[in-house]
Amino acid sequence: MQYNSFNTQPTFFQKIKNFDYVLIICILLLGLISALSMYSTDGGEILFHSKSHISKFLIFFIMMIFMSFFNIKFWYYFAYLFYIVVLFLLVWASLYGIKASGSQRWINLYFINLQPSELMKIAIIICLAKYFHRIQLNKVNSFQVIFIVLVILILPIMLVITQPDLGTSILIALSGLVVIWLAGINIKYFVYSFIVLLISMPFAIAFLQPYQKLRVLTFLNPDRDPLGAGYQIIQSKIAVGSGGLTGKGFLKGTQSYLEFLPEKHTDFIFTLFAEEHGFLGSIGLLLIYIIIIYRILRIGTISRSYFAKLFCYGYGSAIFFYVTVNMSMVLGLLPIVGSPLPIMSYGGSSMLATMIGFAIVMSAKINHKQLIA
Repeated sequence: MQYNSFNTQPTFFQKIKNFDYVLIICILLLGLISALSMYSTDGGEILFHSKSHISKFLIFFIMMIFMSFFNIKFWYYFAYLFYIVVLFLLVWASLYGIKASGSQRWINLYFINLQPSELMKIAIIICLAKYFHRIQLNKVNSFQVIFIVLVILILPIMLVITQPDLGTSILIALSGLVVIWLAGINIKYFVYSFIVLLISMPFAIAFLQPYQKLRVLTFLNPDRDPLGAGYQIIQSKIAVGSGGLTGKGFLKGTQSYLEFLPEKHTDFIFTLFAEEHGFLGSIGLLLIYIIIIYRILRIGTISRSYFAKLFCYGYGSAIFFYVTVNMSMVLGLLPIVGSPLPIMSYGGSSMLATMIGFAIVMSAKINHKQLIA
């Protein structure tokens, strides 16, 4: 999609005025809630997880504000480079990365164990947004365009799958497919792909790691191994259900405090929160995410740049997928796939990627009147 250049460079004070303060308040609220939840996972003390999580949130939040001042053209010009660098980091992690729990996903940077697959969640959106920005609408469904798009999408997915990290690869695929669909790719290609996926499913299962097959079987019947593979999801559902309407109270979650709930500081942080704050608290948390997604989509709507529109729509949809998959997973509605809850879950790479995404969205808001040639 081509546009003529349109020079509307906002001044420093105009940039400050153009910030989406509702979005910033929601991010800070999530940060506060996550800090309290992490404090709860440490048994009501400021220990390793709470210290690390709070410090990373503050550092990455300040970084997000700083990066928001970058012109939207900056993100556009460096979109391909960002994608290539993250792709290289994925290869590096697969060859020389840190091994833990049977996976090789992290690069030791001393101050953080970087998980490049988390950054790819952002890189795939910004790369495809730039690519489709440069394509005329009447050429979107050409063979050349579809082939290049598939290469951009499949390369990182295959690298992440081999780490192995099936959950993150699915989220990367969903994020990329949303941008492809919004760019105007004919729906028949999605139908064909879905049919091929269904046909290949029995063959694909054969290539799953043993623990991944076990997760699928446990999802279908958690009670088949209640003290083994099914233990985590059973305890998670007990904790959420025991929270009732208003919850057991802050620092009073029995499932969490009596160590019945494994991994409560990472992917299962929502379980701890739901036990302590109940259905009403969970609805409140969900409402904050809904407002965040709405604000991101609204910024996409008011942006004059097609690149900014595609990124905001893609990132807003990605946040929806992250929240939906995580909450569905801990409620037993989806298999356990290792999907962190944005900002809430412990993890520096996830926090970093989320804040970079917010920075690009905020840059689009500040420069929403600007066109990109």
